[in-house]
Amino acid sequence: MIKIGDALPDATLTESTEFGPACPIAPTKVAVAEAARNKRIVIFGLPGAYTPTCSANHVPGYLQQLDQLKARGVDEVWCVSVNDGYVMAAWGRELGAIGKIRMLGDGNCELTAKLGLDEDKSSGGMGRRSRRYSLLVDNGIVRQVNVEAPRQFAVSNAETMLAQLG
Repeated sequence: MIKIGDALPDATLTESTEFGPACPIAPTKVAVAEAARNKRIVIFGLPGAYTPTCSANHVPGYLQQLDQLKARGVDEVWCVSVNDGYVMAAWGRELGAIGKIRMLGDGNCELTAKLGLDEDKSSGGMGRRSRRYSLLVDNGIVRQVNVEAPRQFAVSNAETMLAQLG
């Protein structure tokens, strides 16, 4: 599992921020290492778009605290889920996150697996997914790691990250 002091692993995520008449426009590829270079980023990962805690608390909490995070030197906030870029864009639009939080799809579970934060949720019909977590990354180096216990939402929230930023 990723730990403080590790380099953020490189992986390819997908992102769409534009919409056609019926759905998001084709997502573009995002190279994680390049996108994190020379930036201070908060990354939070969650089990899935449109799931209850993720939709009601996790993303809305980061949206509510976005100005405070930026005031404390955070350049970008990324939401990463093992969903495709189309789903992440549609969900982000529905939550009012597009243009504020980068809604990044990890459809192949590439980054999530490299972080050591993937888990098998096949028994619930969800397949391979992400554990719930948050990271503070400074110029590609992990400075803070918060991983939730199963079925919990206590340490990966925006309030915890704000407290850790001081």
